[in-house]
Amino acid sequence: MNENLKEKLGGGDLRSIGNANLVAGEIKNQNEFDALYQHLHDNERLVVMRAADAIEKITLVHSEYLNPHKSDIIKLGSSATDIELKWHLALLLSRLSLSVQEQKMVFKILRKWAINPKESKIVRVNTIQSLYELAKQNDSFKTDFLSIIDTVQEENIASINARIRKLRGQCNKQHSTPLFPKV
Repeated sequence: MNENLKEKLGGGDLRSIGNANLVAGEIKNQNEFDALYQHLHDNERLVVMRAADAIEKITLVHSEYLNPHKSDIIKLGSSATDIELKWHLALLLSRLSLSVQEQKMVFKILRKWAINPKESKIVRVNTIQSLYELAKQNDSFKTDFLSIIDTVQEENIASINARIRKLRGQCNKQHSTPLFPKV
């Protein structure tokens, strides 16, 4: 199955998701997910990107599949350099079942990505989404999160500001005491 997966994930170039959607639809259990997960460490950047894309899609429904890989995902978050991998890791990191100490480590990784103007806009947008998810899980992050988005918003980048507006709207609808003050 592993070689077949690599074939499905390969081919073309970095501008295409290739068969990532097909692969995501074929994964039906933890063992199959684990076989796909191995491709996050492939030596081909294209295969890694598409594996990460498929993993992101699968874990929208089955975040529990990430649990056996938690330490590795956090380690990848600390060491990743390819933006295509970071796009997906930014979202995966907040889907993990984390202890308070692990939440702090992940928040620190994501904060670094969010405030770095040299990171890709996609990485930063996805990171802001994950920081928001972590702040919802742990009240101690709310002040830092608000500071981060205030700082990032000053850069006046349309895609990032659009995500911040969306998050403000979601939060203000869901909570009588909103995470975000109204702007």
